Amino acid sequence: MIRIAKLVIGLFAVWMLLLLVLGFALAGRTQRAVAARIGDSLQASSTIGDASLGLVGGSFTFEKLAVRRDDLIGRLSLDVGEVRCDLPPLGLALVDRTCGPLEIAGVRLEVSSAALFKIKRPKKKPFTADRVVVDDAKLVFLASALAPSLGQVVIEIEHARAGPTTFKTPLSFLFALEELRAVVELPAGITLRLAYQGGRLAASGSLFGAKPIELPITLPVIDSADDAQAEIAKLVAFGRDLAQRLVTQRAEDWLKQRLPIP
Repeated sequence: MIRIAKLVIGLFAVWMLLLLVLGFALAGRTQRAVAARIGDSLQASSTIGDASLGLVGGSFTFEKLAVRRDDLIGRLSLDVGEVRCDLPPLGLALVDRTCGPLEIAGVRLEVSSAALFKIKRPKKKPFTADRVVVDDAKLVFLASALAPSLGQVVIEIEHARAGPTTFKTPLSFLFALEELRAVVELPAGITLRLAYQGGRLAASGSLFGAKPIELPITLPVIDSADDAQAEIAKLVAFGRDLAQRLVTQRAEDWLKQRLPIP
């Protein structure tokens, strides 16, 4: 019995050592594969600065992701400071590459045209994650990127948490949103502060006065057949409807204050 226990411990130690070596050896290949997949999904050039693959604990971390596209269709620029993907531990990631929690920090995205999302179906399946956390993200949509009549829109996400997500675009996590703290900058110097949790959205800013406006909201539903363009179209439609509801609610609150009902 003791000999069997020693044998098992010895094999386990050898397996751990092998995983350490494999993690170091496969980090570069995984780094190139991830960069290629991201670039393919956006039809852009993509590079990753540094990467680390831990097969024992189960993690893949990379820094300095840079994605660039500049052609007749438009310009897309995406920079990400750090990404961490939790993988199955003890070498299971060699056969199961499911990403559990995905943590993303330091995002800078600039898009000049919505046509950039009219992309071909990627060769490989879109990347998926069981949970997504985004911190410190700035998304800039130039005039015509979302709505030509609206002008430039800047969204600064302080913190966001989302459920299971399939990334067909960098914004796919919004369909599974669970928590959000963000600031939206619109033309004419209009700034909105948004907070979302538990199916309710609170909005405050110069348009709404000192008291935040709260609304129950239902996130748009995506279909597995939706491509990147369909997802963006649903987000734009959702944004327009939400803006109308916020303005309507503000008007109703204003009337209640000045025309109190006995």
